[in-house]
Amino acid sequence: MNEFDYIIVGAGSAGCVLANRLTADGRYRVLLLEAGGSDRTPWIQVPIGYGRTFNDPKVNWMYQAEPDPGLAQRTGFWPRGKVLGGSSSINAMVYIRGHRGDYDDWAAAGNPGWSYRDVLPYFIKSEDNVWGASEYHGAGGPLHVSEFSKRVHPVCHHFLDACAVAGFQPTPDFNGAQMEGTGLWQMNIRDGVRESTANAYLRPAMGRANLRVETRAHATRVLFEGTHATGVEYLQRGQRQTARASREVILSGGAVNSPQLLQLSGVGATALLQGLGIAPVVDAPAVGQGLQDHLALTFFYKSRVPTLNDELYPLSGKIKAGLRYLLGRQGILGMSVNQAGAFVRSRESLERPNLHLYFNPLSYTTAPSTKKRLTNPDPWPGFLMSFNTCRPTSRGSLAITSADPLAPPAIRPNSLATPEDLQDVFEGAALLRRIAAAAPLASIIESELQPGAAVQTPEALLEDFRQRAGTVYHASCTCAMGPDPRTAVVDAQLRVYGTTGLRVVDASVFPSVTSGNTNAPTIMVAEKAADLILRAAT
Repeated sequence: MNEFDYIIVGAGSAGCVLANRLTADGRYRVLLLEAGGSDRTPWIQVPIGYGRTFNDPKVNWMYQAEPDPGLAQRTGFWPRGKVLGGSSSINAMVYIRGHRGDYDDWAAAGNPGWSYRDVLPYFIKSEDNVWGASEYHGAGGPLHVSEFSKRVHPVCHHFLDACAVAGFQPTPDFNGAQMEGTGLWQMNIRDGVRESTANAYLRPAMGRANLRVETRAHATRVLFEGTHATGVEYLQRGQRQTARASREVILSGGAVNSPQLLQLSGVGATALLQGLGIAPVVDAPAVGQGLQDHLALTFFYKSRVPTLNDELYPLSGKIKAGLRYLLGRQGILGMSVNQAGAFVRSRESLERPNLHLYFNPLSYTTAPSTKKRLTNPDPWPGFLMSFNTCRPTSRGSLAITSADPLAPPAIRPNSLATPEDLQDVFEGAALLRRIAAAAPLASIIESELQPGAAVQTPEALLEDFRQRAGTVYHASCTCAMGPDPRTAVVDAQLRVYGTTGLRVVDASVFPSVTSGNTNAPTIMVAEKAADLILRAAT
């Protein structure tokens, strides 16, 4: 039978959460459609394996953005998960919720129920935190959150000490009472294995009789009767299939695929749809608009002391690391290379952090391409520091260019389109160099490899940013939540304006991007959405 109560399109960070929560009490039949395949591969399950999945079309959509005027007309690489677990199966596993002000901003923008006070219970509900239950953390939830303070590379402490000398103090918990500060990242890793939403939420639910999971099932359009969503059409093994939903269709394809599917289904700007021969169902001009992302620049350094390069570049080091992992899931293969960082203010006058800093105890300046950047580090000791704006004000867009559901959409990031984002370019570069000049780091730096000492003037720094900066894969806001259907796609209940029986639940509904990594906020959105959906069903 192809009739269900709910159909979820996309088994990613949000879709796996929904599949678990909507089937928990056995009342509702749920179909989960995933365009990709199984996540049962070592390159996904071994935490450091994301260096391979970064460039693997078997598990990655591997999108290319349109030439970006703000980035010297370069075309950015936009990896997105195409596998059970979605992008949570190929990301760097850093667990960051964002600043409490991010969610208060959402509520203030006309989205009741989405303030920090409203959403904190859903972060706590999702968590199985190694620190146990507290005012800010949960224990016993599906998603394991670990910490690696005793296992990070020693050069991380040089970074933290340099930050302190530069005037930035530590915070004990980026996800607790105070986000601002320096520290070591918490990770979604359980006993040396990646804690994707497929592992945390979907696997425990897959034995339920009321959940059906279809992989290699590429959704091609939402089916409508008038403006009521009744089901989904999808391609699987070359055959066109349809499934019916008696209650709701829920799009959880992410910030690229959810707006793409809406437009393919006739929900979008009428002029765009008619120009491509698609019959409009709802004139929804905000679909695909408002795109936000975090854009980072990396400074690379040659080190006077050993770094992870010394362990992972030689073949002997790779073998040793592999054996340590196989014998007890220990060592660097059971962690992320993204180990330390900070959220800081570049100006005292700011009310909250405006810059997100990253520190990795390895470098990859000799990698043949950015798409393969994690597969092999440099043959000398090195490390990197990066920065990005926490809350960019530039907005891009996304739109289909064909009625062909297999054709990728046009992604237009529109980077550095505002004076505020440009200011953070200069302040971020200056801040990284200020930290690098502090004695704890300066003492171990042999040289700044990129951008290099010659890049000093504002003009040169901006040009360097335009030539080298790239996304850190936090695409969001393309089906934004808001009170006005002219500027938003979904309401505060995540229902698509102008339709019935249709919701969007993923990072595309963010009204504005959160201050940090987006996987944890996406899981929170899905936890809250599950409650909204189940309440509406009673």
